Amino acid sequence: LEKAGRVADFIELGELMCRDALERRESCGGHYREEYQEDGEAKRDDENFSHVAAWEWNGTGKVQTRHIEQLKFDNIKLATRSYK
Repeated sequence: LEKAGRVADFIELGELMCRDALERRESCGGHYREEYQEDGEAKRDDENFSHVAAWEWNGTGKVQTRHIEQLKFDNIKLATRSYK
């Protein structure tokens, strides 16, 4: 019974990870969205997605709430890498 509870937790986590991935409108690192590619290169959107996202559980059957905290870079400059 304990294992069944853990399986349910993993299913909920997987669903949340899918929802988070669908909300992102960019490709970055291991997160790949084919529709946001130019010439096969990942295209980050630092203006809209340079943040940490935390999801709030609102109860069974209710939609989770996404909270974001913008990342602030004082010592480095964000730059897009090219692998060509």
